Amino acid sequence: MSNLPSLENLLRLLQQVPYLASKNLYRVANFFLEADDAKIEQFCRALKEVKRNIAACDTCFAWREKTQSCGYCANPRRDQGVICVIASWQDLLALERTQGYQGVYHVLGGLICPLEGISPSDLKITQLVQRVAQGAEIVLAISQTPEGEVTSAYIADKLKNLPVKITCLARGVPVGSTIEYMDRVTLYKALSERRPF
Repeated sequence: MSNLPSLENLLRLLQQVPYLASKNLYRVANFFLEADDAKIEQFCRALKEVKRNIAACDTCFAWREKTQSCGYCANPRRDQGVICVIASWQDLLALERTQGYQGVYHVLGGLICPLEGISPSDLKITQLVQRVAQGAEIVLAISQTPEGEVTSAYIADKLKNLPVKITCLARGVPVGSTIEYMDRVTLYKALSERRPF
């Protein structure tokens, strides 16, 4: 493709987008190539607008419009004493879809993962510790992956001397699943953390 430097440049930029699988780079590039000028302008305007108008909340680090207060932290119907700690904004959206949580959030911005160069100092853990210094209930809603377990344990250790109650999401067999297809760690957690029926 040495005779298509503009396309090579687009593909190079698309490779920098996390979570965009390499097999989809060409499909995305093709979408842009086939789109009319108006559609391309619309995309460019939307990207510039979101970059100009969206910022992280100074308290919970969820995205918000720069001209407005955070829709979670400033909502008087939400329990400010219950803080759900999550890795990402996408996790917040998933929890909101349940319509079962009425507290506030704290978005860490990722999980501890030394293999990817992500250390505790790269996350919003210090801000969480400062936020809950006077007490709160902390709900660790972090994925039960090795990185999630390390992050949860690190946070619990940082909070151990503060007046906080730490809870986590229930673990074990998901509703509607079949035991024979469960991995051994999930089954072990379900057995060791069983509760009365």
